[in-house]
Amino acid sequence: MALNEKYRDADQFEVPVSAVVPASPESGDAVLVGDMPAVALTGVWKNADNVDTITVRTNGAHHLEVAASDGALDWGETVYIDSSTGALSNNSGGVRFGFALGAVDSGATSTIPVKIDG
Repeated sequence: MALNEKYRDADQFEVPVSAVVPASPESGDAVLVGDMPAVALTGVWKNADNVDTITVRTNGAHHLEVAASDGALDWGETVYIDSSTGALSNNSGGVRFGFALGAVDSGATSTIPVKIDG
């Protein structure tokens, strides 16, 4: 094993809250770490250096609230995250977050499984 390895799969790790959107995520929220989509596994906590931190996961599928604001959203279609609010939708003006594993009627908001694009 390489001595410089930090994370084996790099699919779950801690990150300072200052590096994510939205600013105060809760466990289960969709977040962006820079341009990287993730889901918060924890709420905010202080690490050993007293820095506000969360643990995120960058793979898998999670039940998330998605708005079909740009027509109906169907299975396998792209889900985007708003880079300022963290809201998920099918509006391609956001950052690519993942793929719908369910459908949402046009104009509706529903909780569906979303596969993180990772």
